[in-house]
Amino acid sequence: MGEFFSWQRVVHNFPILIKKLPVTFEIVAVAFSLGFILALLIATARIKKIPILNQILTVFISFERGTPLLVQMLVVYYALPLVLQAFFGIDTRRWDKIIFVDLALILNQGVFLGEIFRGAITSIPKGQKEAAIACGMTEFSAFTKIVLPQAVRVALPATGLNLIGLFQETSLVFMIGVMDIIGRASALGATSGHSLESYLIIAVLFLSINFVLTGITTKISKNLSYGTNVLKQKAI
Repeated sequence: MGEFFSWQRVVHNFPILIKKLPVTFEIVAVAFSLGFILALLIATARIKKIPILNQILTVFISFERGTPLLVQMLVVYYALPLVLQAFFGIDTRRWDKIIFVDLALILNQGVFLGEIFRGAITSIPKGQKEAAIACGMTEFSAFTKIVLPQAVRVALPATGLNLIGLFQETSLVFMIGVMDIIGRASALGATSGHSLESYLIIAVLFLSINFVLTGITTKISKNLSYGTNVLKQKAI
């Protein structure tokens, strides 16, 4: 058992691995925040059904949803430099690899969050918005004050699950050379011949992150639905 697993190696590897955790948080923060903005644009374009753009987005969304994330990363990593060099004369050879990772994840998050937002917005009955406009509200005010608050409640659970999934998906970034916590664990395993301890540490860390994010999402969801529940009780 001592050769197969050692708590001493766990204690030794923990501070080494934890130093790379900020890389994972940085990737998630950039991908989720910028992907969130992109998702709003995609959802708006899809709802408005803007000619040509809607058709382009349909093809793009099909690609993003129908291919593994690793494939998307590799396409961005290998194809984007060729496109930038051919059409704009931009040399990307000195770019940090994390830029390509961020871009691939931003596009991925934009698509998946965009579909979540679109579904949440379209789930709200159109009659509510039409009634608000008939009462004198502008279309923008009707959307922000009537539709959006309800759509946020609908979209929040799926958005939280998507964020949790994003943390797990960052485990792929070391495949294109980004030295994150998974990459560091792989390097430790290659040099020491013992990988179990490192991956056990990572499993505990990711489970902890999952637990915290789930708790935060559940708490926010309950707070957002509190007013709705009160109104329902009064109506009864």
